[in-house]
Amino acid sequence: MTDPAGRAVAVDDASIAARTDSYFNRTKAIVRKFGDCRVTYAVFLRRPVISAPRLATDWLRAVAQQRGTSFDIELMHEEGAWVGAGDPLFYLSGSFAELVDLETIVLQKLGAACVAAHNAYQMCVELPNVPFLAMEARHCAGAEMQEMMAYAASVGGAAARREGAKGFIGNANDTTAHWYGAPGTTPRGRGTMPHALIGYAGSTLRAAEMFHETFPDQDLTVLTDYFGREVTDGLEVCRRFPELAAAGRMAVRLDTHGGRFLEGLDPAESYAVLERHAPNAVRRYRSETELRHLVGTGVSAAAIWRMREALDEAGFPKVRIVASSGFGVGKCRVMAEAKAPIDVVGTGSFIPDAWSETYATADIVEYDGQARVKVGREFLLRTVPRKKNGHGG
Repeated sequence: MTDPAGRAVAVDDASIAARTDSYFNRTKAIVRKFGDCRVTYAVFLRRPVISAPRLATDWLRAVAQQRGTSFDIELMHEEGAWVGAGDPLFYLSGSFAELVDLETIVLQKLGAACVAAHNAYQMCVELPNVPFLAMEARHCAGAEMQEMMAYAASVGGAAARREGAKGFIGNANDTTAHWYGAPGTTPRGRGTMPHALIGYAGSTLRAAEMFHETFPDQDLTVLTDYFGREVTDGLEVCRRFPELAAAGRMAVRLDTHGGRFLEGLDPAESYAVLERHAPNAVRRYRSETELRHLVGTGVSAAAIWRMREALDEAGFPKVRIVASSGFGVGKCRVMAEAKAPIDVVGTGSFIPDAWSETYATADIVEYDGQARVKVGREFLLRTVPRKKNGHGG
């Protein structure tokens, strides 16, 4: 089996046995000795999520093919649908001997993807008019998690698009870009320059010149915070490339870290900027975190508004602003309330914060057609008719 990027995925018995919990392997041996039966698993999470089952269900089908058997997968919530806490995402039926050792890996492939998809969806609906770029790869624990998180962002973004948002339109690396392209296309990772290129070049302007000379046909997004002169350096690059700026082929990326204000700002000036553009946003009671997103250090709403002011005043109204640095659901909500003029958000903050929330669970609810489940999990039984759910239910 290969994953969607063409990488080999192990479905052989030895690899599965090595990765699964030992009590499942021992149960497999016991069932083979005393007689197999047909079972049905209910697979669910304990918190609301967006359904992102494809990595798990594709793997199950591949294992079934490898083993010369078949599994029945009754998907209760289509990909991208909202799922309530404790509501089974799917029922899985088949030979107990062939299914029992698969639970560990199935749950690994399901829980984190569903929670990340939910986070991505929430971010997109908070800023429906802003496209998002997935920049999660550097925060992932290897290639398998990287694939899972990219898939999750694409599912959450697509769910948000069905509600009118722009959603996630791409990501930052080639290997998982396939989740964001139209069928039949070969999408590539997006991005222009990291801080390292600016350090190498010695100035923001020189880094932009090097980039444009090397990739003259590509749009230019210049990172402006390296020397703490977001406004000064951003405008200098715009003046160096007026044709790109006028054609809407240039953007400044704000990535100011949380230890300092954007150039020219302090607490008082930050409040003044928002008073000019979004006075209602600063007059409501807020938590400390929300206030920081509005007028604090780093990439605040005030910082984005100040950059927009400077670009417009200098005659560069078509230069876009890309905002990054900690754009989770809460920050996106604050930016929407402040009407921050963001053209693109780059973020990997859909990766779950609390990993314990990602724990998917499976319980057998039928043995040879007889309903049976441990006490306290009766809600998983299929005795009550369940309705398949589309998105947004």
